[in-house]
Amino acid sequence: MLLTIDVGNTHTVLGLFDGEDIVEHWRISTDARRTADELAVLLQGLMGMHPLLGDELGDGIDGIAICATVPSVLHELREVTRRYYGDVPAVLVEPGVKTGVPILTDNPKEVGADRIINAVAAVELYGGPAIVVDFGTATTFDAVSARGEYIGGVIAPGIEISVEALGVRGAQLRKIEVARPRSVIGKNTVEAMQSGIIYGFAGQVDGVVSRMARELADDPDDVTVIATGGLAPMVLGESSVIDEHEPWLTLVGLRLVYERNVSRM
Repeated sequence: MLLTIDVGNTHTVLGLFDGEDIVEHWRISTDARRTADELAVLLQGLMGMHPLLGDELGDGIDGIAICATVPSVLHELREVTRRYYGDVPAVLVEPGVKTGVPILTDNPKEVGADRIINAVAAVELYGGPAIVVDFGTATTFDAVSARGEYIGGVIAPGIEISVEALGVRGAQLRKIEVARPRSVIGKNTVEAMQSGIIYGFAGQVDGVVSRMARELADDPDDVTVIATGGLAPMVLGESSVIDEHEPWLTLVGLRLVYERNVSRM
């Protein structure tokens, strides 16, 4: 079994692969204060419930792949792999790790590891040109060329950040549940805010993707648009440009990067 761990700013997503198939997944909050020992206990609690794994931490795990946008958590996970999975091959995505995707940006080291991993999975699953829209703490748009190169992207505030900002900065507004309202024209404040979030972000996605596609390919229709991230389902039905929904795109990319590096270790 391969354990994949995608550490985001808000949530950490874990996936368990049996070959190419993801057989289990978990989503937990990202807490930069957790120590390696606390993370190990959390992993044991989650994986101890899975019938294909043993009772002891590490039983049934023969590989680990990790990417993180929070450096302190990456440091602690590195310690987890050393102390609790010492005999298990582990790939932590950082400079020097082979991904198979050339990064054609001004400073490749500043591109988030999760964005590169998403590009790896997009190239493998759909080829290029492609655009990956990841609905996380930020909404990111990443462009992959026809030759499978990562060429850059767009970063915008995420859905949850926008909801929180409205509640904090609006004197008569409050934080709301992100849900589809009864109609575009809200009949009350909550529905009006929900409409602004859902349809506003759908319009943002359509506008940004359309502009990126015109720069990415001679025929924008040749560009495959892939949505991922925990909040993607809220926008899928309202966006006119998304072709594919891959909720575990980052985990698939981690599996691919693990396979491309483990033979070199």
